[in-house]
Amino acid sequence: MAATQLENYEPVEERIARFYEKHPSGRIVTDLVSAEGEPGKTRWIVKAFVFRDQSDVEPAGSGYAFEIDGAGMAQKTAALETCETSAVGRALAQAGFSGSRRVTREEMIKPAVAEFEDRVAAAQSESELKAVWMDAKSQGLEKRIQASVNRRKAEVAS
Repeated sequence: MAATQLENYEPVEERIARFYEKHPSGRIVTDLVSAEGEPGKTRWIVKAFVFRDQSDVEPAGSGYAFEIDGAGMAQKTAALETCETSAVGRALAQAGFSGSRRVTREEMIKPAVAEFEDRVAAAQSESELKAVWMDAKSQGLEKRIQASVNRRKAEVAS
C-alpha cells in the first residue's frame, strides 16, 4: 500500500499568503452553515468565499468542508477550526490558488491517518507496529494513531 506523502501537498496557509500577495485588498469570508449533533459528536459544515477585492460582490471562489468532533486528534479540540481551514483551502483552489494539487495538506491528513490505522489493525507483531509508528512519525502523524498503536500492541503481545 503506497503511503500518502503529506509533503507533496500544500498547506492552506501557503495558499492564503499567495492570495494576499497577489490581491492585497482581497478578502476571505467564512460562514458556519451547520453545527448539528451532541457535544463531542457535532458535525460542522463551513462554506468559505474568496473575493479578489474588498468591493467585489461576487466571490472568485467558494468551497465547503465538513468535520466531525472527535474524528481525529485535531477534531477533538478544534473541529470547527479545522473545518474552516479546509473550506478556505477549497475556496482558494476554486479561485485559482491550488498550487500543483487542488487538495491541501489539511485535507489529505484524514486519508493518511485512516491508512495508518488500517496498517495498525493489520500488524501482527510489535516490530510491524514499530514500522507503522516510524512511518507515521516521519509525516508528523504519530500522535493521531497513538491510541490505536497502544491497543494493538497489547493485543499482539498477548
